[in-house]
Amino acid sequence: MSGRLEGKVALVTGAGSGIGKETAKRFAAEGAHVAAADLNGDSARATAAELGGDAIGLEMDVTSAASAQAAVEAVVATFGGLDTVVNNAGVTIVGSIMELTEELWDKELNTNLKSIFLVSRAAWPHLEKRGGGSILVTASICATHALQNDAAYCASKAGAAMLTQCMALDGAKAGIRANCVLPGFIDTPMIHGYFNDQPDPAASRKGAESMHPLGRLGTPRDIADAFVYLASDDAKWVTGTRLVVDGGLTTGLWGG
Repeated sequence: MSGRLEGKVALVTGAGSGIGKETAKRFAAEGAHVAAADLNGDSARATAAELGGDAIGLEMDVTSAASAQAAVEAVVATFGGLDTVVNNAGVTIVGSIMELTEELWDKELNTNLKSIFLVSRAAWPHLEKRGGGSILVTASICATHALQNDAAYCASKAGAAMLTQCMALDGAKAGIRANCVLPGFIDTPMIHGYFNDQPDPAASRKGAESMHPLGRLGTPRDIADAFVYLASDDAKWVTGTRLVVDGGLTTGLWGG
């Protein structure tokens, strides 16, 4: 690899699988010191073991202010600072507002939106100490295009995208950049769960693939590569952006 993140310290949430795991791997391959965090501590440690080197795995509940703070402090204690946070942890809970319970709504919003606030707030002083840093967020094309029977997920991702832009404005004077990626349908355990919740999972997957002009679901690597760019010095004048990585989905067959 090119060493685009050489020497940078990164905390990646939701790193036990999918986009988070692949992002942790790509960051490590590009020279970063990586802390892989996940609600499942065993999964986080397994990711860190795959990365090798000085990578660490942390058990972290992104919906808990205390857990977020403890994880950030562990990263700083281990590596001496923090340059990048990738807010990737998330869930998807299918349902219209008439189908969702209050508890399910709260779980979706707490995991996908409140967590960004908690983790980024914990990291903020350490990013400032480094003379600025990068806050990254996994949003979704559902931040800008509604998906039927997915009200809480879409609302959470729209909030995530707007929160990213607010953090970009608030962090600019301190040199803190904040950007989000809006993936299309990515071949991960999360989307498998979504398909399995549909009446015909196989047909649902085939339909999702056909919606993308490039003819396939995205891969975690497609999104991880976007995060590498946004975390690198190649993007040092990029902040507040919503980088769409969706195989052309929102330019053609869906949304226009």
